[in-house]
Amino acid sequence: MSVETWELLSYVVTVIGLPLAIIVFLFEQHKERENEEEAVYQLLSDNYQDFLKVALENPDLRLFSVETTNLTEEQRERQLIIFAMLTSLFERAYLLLHEDDMAPKQVRRWNSWEDYMLEWCQNPNFRDALPKLLRGEDPSFVLYVEEMVSSGRTQS
Repeated sequence: MSVETWELLSYVVTVIGLPLAIIVFLFEQHKERENEEEAVYQLLSDNYQDFLKVALENPDLRLFSVETTNLTEEQRERQLIIFAMLTSLFERAYLLLHEDDMAPKQVRRWNSWEDYMLEWCQNPNFRDALPKLLRGEDPSFVLYVEEMVSSGRTQS
């Protein structure tokens, strides 16, 4: 091959190959980021399913009931611990999924968690325990939950 051929091939690589390689690299990065976000969402969803199993194992606490029952001291303590587990899960979901400027896919993922939060904040026992549960949590998460409750979005 002549020097001119090698030079022509180097121009072709520079003009076509390099931009194409950059585009493929950026596409793969975007795809990898989406896969990571999906994995985080799935892990959080699995954790919520585990929480629901704990709730099912404690029917005497009437965690899903809107009526306040007469609970013993021990039952109130177990209920508070379970609510603390739930609050921790909500905080984790907030920190990992919520952003101020979210893409449509992120918004869909977050909305499912916000629905869980709204549903639980309608529960009088959970809502009454919130001041205690939110102590020491991430300040932006605390503000988000407090605004959710005070806006009346949680009222049935």
